[in-house]
Amino acid sequence: MRKQLAPVTTEPTPADLAAIEAEWPLIAAEMDALDAEITLLNAIDQGGPTALDWRRLRRAEARVTRAAADLADHARTGPHRAA
Repeated sequence: MRKQLAPVTTEPTPADLAAIEAEWPLIAAEMDALDAEITLLNAIDQGGPTALDWRRLRRAEARVTRAAADLADHARTGPHRAA
């Protein structure tokens, strides 16, 4: 017996878009960290990562930490509105 699946919506809801917008700084920071990690892996074939490569990774990881903390703080306190 085959179960009927719920229809798949093709468009994100306004709530979905708002959630993505709120999380975008964290998403972007994580993409930067991943890019820095890939650069380190590729540097192995070219004599190893430089001090600048390691610095880029540390900064990207720090941005991820800050963005995650900001997102958690925003979720805890709610949105702030300008007066």
